[in-house]
Amino acid sequence: MQKKSIAVIGGGLAGLTAAAELAERGIAVTIFEASAQLGGRARTVAIHHQHQTHLLDNGQHILLGVYEKTLSLLAKVGVNPKAAFMRLPLTINMHSCIAQQQIPTDTANNKSSRAAFSLRSARSLPAPMHLLVGIICCQGLSLKDRFAAIQFMQQLKATQFSIQNDCTLVSLLEQYHQPEKLIKMLWEPLCLAALNTPIKNASARIFLNVLRDSFTGKKTDSDFLLPRSDLSKLLSNPMAAFIQKHQGTIHLNARVLSIEAKTFNNTPNFVIHTKTQAQHFSHVILATAPLHTIKLAPSLPALSQVMSQLSAYLYQPIYTVYLQYHTNVKLAQPMIGLVDGISQWVFDRGQLCQQHGLMAVIVSAEGPHQTMSQDELTEHIANELQIAFPQCKNPSWHQVIAEKRATFSCTPDLIRPTHTTAQANMYLAGDYTCADYPATIEGAVRSGVAAAKLI
Repeated sequence: MQKKSIAVIGGGLAGLTAAAELAERGIAVTIFEASAQLGGRARTVAIHHQHQTHLLDNGQHILLGVYEKTLSLLAKVGVNPKAAFMRLPLTINMHSCIAQQQIPTDTANNKSSRAAFSLRSARSLPAPMHLLVGIICCQGLSLKDRFAAIQFMQQLKATQFSIQNDCTLVSLLEQYHQPEKLIKMLWEPLCLAALNTPIKNASARIFLNVLRDSFTGKKTDSDFLLPRSDLSKLLSNPMAAFIQKHQGTIHLNARVLSIEAKTFNNTPNFVIHTKTQAQHFSHVILATAPLHTIKLAPSLPALSQVMSQLSAYLYQPIYTVYLQYHTNVKLAQPMIGLVDGISQWVFDRGQLCQQHGLMAVIVSAEGPHQTMSQDELTEHIANELQIAFPQCKNPSWHQVIAEKRATFSCTPDLIRPTHTTAQANMYLAGDYTCADYPATIEGAVRSGVAAAKLI
C-alpha cells in the first residue's frame, strides 16, 4: 500500500485544522502557504505608530459557546479555552450614534439614555427559557415588540428552526411580522455578526441554523467568547507548533503555481509546483479561499464544475477601525453594539487584551463606508464613538484594516461544494464547504476536520 503523504494548500484555519488532524495520526503532511504568515483571515498584524509596535488583529472575531469543534481543537493543541477567552453570557447592549438630544425619551422612565436597547439572558434558567425571559425583561423595546420576538422564537422552535424554501432574512422577518425596531436592534445586528451579509441578501436558512445551534441546546451555547490575546497567539501559532511537533512541515512564502495530477501504478499521485520546487504527494487538500482556488483551475480540469460554482460567488467586506485613546479610557462593557450610524460593534481591547484605551470598531458587509477614504472613515467613526461614549475623545492614532473580500456573501440557496471532488484523492476545505454554516471560524474548523477524516 502506498504510504500517504498529504499536501495542504493554504495555511488558514481550515488548512491548519486539517493538517493538525492528519499529523496527530502520524500521517505525513505538508502545508503550503503563499504569504509570510499563517492564519488567513484570522491573523495578527504588526502596526508601527509613534515608535511603538502594536499587535492588531485583521478582524475582531467573536466565537460562540456552541463552537465545540473549535474549542476542542484549541484544547488539543494546548490552548486553555477558559484562559484564552472572556466568556460573556448572552448580553446585547446597543448604543445610538446620533446626538443625545435626538434620542427618543424612554416614556416608561421619563428619561433619555444612550443605551437604545439592552438584553441580558437569564443565567439561572435553562435554554431556551434564558433567552425568552431575557427578551421579556429587555429594555428599549415596547411590550408589543417583545411579544413579537417571543412569538417568532416559539414558532421557529415548533418547526425545529427549518424552512421549506430558503429566502432572504428580511423576507422571513416580514413573514413573521417582526417590528422595524426589533429588526434594527436585534435581528439585523445578529445577522451581520454571524453571516456578514445584509439582511436584504442574507440566507434565512443559514441564519436559522445559527439560532438553532445557539439557543436550543445548553444555555452556555449562546455565550459570547471574546479572545483575550491577539489571534495569531491564540490560533495559528499553537496549531503550527502542534503540527510541527507531530512531524508536519510548513512552507511559508510558498505559493502553489500549479497542481499536476498523475497516476502511478494505478494510484493517483500529485506534483505540487511552487516557484522553487516540485514535490510529490498521494493526496491534496485545497484549503484556499474560493478566489485563490479558482486560480488553480487551469491545472485541474477535473474540478471544472466546482470552479464554475465558485466563480459565481460574491463577497462581503469587513473593516476594522482601531482608535487609540488615553489609557484610562474604558467602556462599560468589553463589547457594545452601535446603531444609527456606520459603526456596528466596538470592542474595548483594554479589557480584552490589556491594550488600554484601544477601541476596535467593526463595520461588516457592504455599505456607504466603502466609498470613503480611510481618513474619512476614521473621522466619521471617531465622531460616532464620541456621541455614544463621551469619554472617547481625541484619539492619538488610528489604523484601518480593510478585508475587502472577508467572507462570501451568504445568500439564499447558495451552492456550496462538498469536501470530495471529481479528482480522486483531492479534497476541499474552507468555511465555504461547511454547507450548514456561514463563513465563521467554526465553519473553517469543521471543514478541516471533515477533509482530514476523508483521508
